[in-house]
Amino acid sequence: MSVRNDHLQKTTIAPAIIAGVGVHTGDRVRLAVRPAPVGTGIVFVRTDIKDRDNVVPVRGDMVIDARLNTRIANADGVEVSTIEHLMAAFAALGVSNAIVEIDGHEVPIMDGSALPFVQLLDRAGFRKQEAPVRYIEILEPIRVQDGDKSAALLPCDRYEMRFEIDFDSKVIGNQVVDFVVDEDTFRREIMSARTFGFAHEVEALRKAGLARGGSLENAVVIDGDEILNPGGLRMEREFVKHKALDAIGDLYVLGAPLLGRYEGVKAGHAINNLLVRELLANPHAWREVVRVPEMAMAG
Repeated sequence: MSVRNDHLQKTTIAPAIIAGVGVHTGDRVRLAVRPAPVGTGIVFVRTDIKDRDNVVPVRGDMVIDARLNTRIANADGVEVSTIEHLMAAFAALGVSNAIVEIDGHEVPIMDGSALPFVQLLDRAGFRKQEAPVRYIEILEPIRVQDGDKSAALLPCDRYEMRFEIDFDSKVIGNQVVDFVVDEDTFRREIMSARTFGFAHEVEALRKAGLARGGSLENAVVIDGDEILNPGGLRMEREFVKHKALDAIGDLYVLGAPLLGRYEGVKAGHAINNLLVRELLANPHAWREVVRVPEMAMAG
C-alpha cells in the first residue's frame, strides 16, 4: 500500500536545545529535542537521574496528575511535568518521534505559550520517515463531565476543535474558538497564546509552594478587571486559544493525531485526561488507521 508523503511519520533532523525555568518549581532546566527512530513516539529522558530508569514515554496511561498541568511518570517514579505546551507543538507540527532530554523535573515554561517550542523544532528541522502515520479515528462519541466542565470526542473526517470558556471577569467573559487543527492554523492563531491566571490565585499557589517561576514574562495575569501585563494581550480571544492549545497537547499523550472533533466547555488538564482515559477504556469507540480520508485534508 502506498502512503502519501504527508502521511508519513516525522522526526527532527538535528538536536536542538532550549533552557528556561519551570513555572511551578522555579528551577532552571535545560531541554534538548533529538531525532528518534520510527515507532518511538515522544519519549522524555531525565538526564539528571542516574540511579534508576530515567526514561519516561508519553502515553495516556503514564499521566499521574493533571490538576494544574500534565505530569507523567514511569514505574520507578521518575516524573516530568508541564509537558502540554511542548506536546502541543509536537502534535501541531506532526512530529511523531522524538527523544526529549531534560535535566530537571519540569519542562520550562518559556513565555507561557507554544511559540518557543515551535521555534525550537523549526531550528531542528524535520525529516519524513519510512512508515505511515498512525491516526486515531473516533467512531463513537466519548464524553466526560465534572459539574459545569465537560469535554467530548466526536466522529469527524478531520481533526477539529471547539472550545468555550466563561469567566466572571470583564477581561475574559465568554469566549469561543472553533477551528481545524492543522499546522497552518496552529502557527497563525494558536501557538502564541499564553497561559493565564488571576492575581489572587497566583498568590495562593505561591503560598502552597507552587508557581515559583511564574511571572508577567510567562503568563497573562488578571487582577479584577485589569490585565497586569504591560503589553496587554497578544491577540483577540487569547484566553480561549490558550485553553485550546493545552487541549491539543493533552490529547497528544494518546501518541497519535486524531480524526475526530474535540469539544470542550470550561475544560482543563484534568477533564482532558479523563477524556483520554475514557477513550482508552472504550476500544470500540475508536480505531487506528494509517491512511487519512481525502476529506481530512480539506480546510
